[in-house]
Amino acid sequence: MESKEIPKRFEPGTSEAKWYAHWMQKGYFRSVPDEREPYTIVIPPPNVTGVLHMGHMLNNTIQDVLVRRARMQGKNACWVPGTDHASIATEAKVVRLLGEQGIKKSVIGREKFLEHAFAWKEKYGGVILEQLKKLGASCDWERTRFTMEPDLSEAVIDVFIDLHKKGLVYRGLRMVNWDPVALTAVSDEEVIHKEVNSKLYYVRYKVEGAAEGVGDHCYNASGNDLR
Repeated sequence: MESKEIPKRFEPGTSEAKWYAHWMQKGYFRSVPDEREPYTIVIPPPNVTGVLHMGHMLNNTIQDVLVRRARMQGKNACWVPGTDHASIATEAKVVRLLGEQGIKKSVIGREKFLEHAFAWKEKYGGVILEQLKKLGASCDWERTRFTMEPDLSEAVIDVFIDLHKKGLVYRGLRMVNWDPVALTAVSDEEVIHKEVNSKLYYVRYKVEGAAEGVGDHCYNASGNDLR
């Protein structure tokens, strides 16, 4: 019997692809509702902005551990994969790409812009999913979703309307991070914080025919509206 030498170092290329293909062929990650106790994780989808980083790797590894443990406990474990949790970063990438081609988002309109956004998603969203597979992620790939799909977009709108009716979403005076290019507010995670000594400016707009101005707006030295 011919002996085979065990390599001194682990060579992932010779084993990981082989076993992942085997798992996929056997459908080990597929989840169909049955009498077992359900255990579901919806992957917090990364922005479709290129490739995953180490933060994504850690996040998805933890989810994979939890899902695999649930399977070993006899639960009907389902890990739902998806791409793009907000689309703000994706929009910025697409706007930049179009700008290099001399195309303005405001000129081509919403529908045409969405076509470019979906084209970007098809190109880079696939890269992200393949990276997850390289990690050995045990997602139910038949359930892969993109947050800008019509059904999911409509679901988001329905939820916000419901929250507004319940008084849980409302307008108020808040200090926000304003993106002057995308013309939208962005979360703290999307900005680089830098403390500076600055000033606040209050602007009162004059109205023709009125004795006094209206609408006190507060701005900082960078021109950010602090309403």
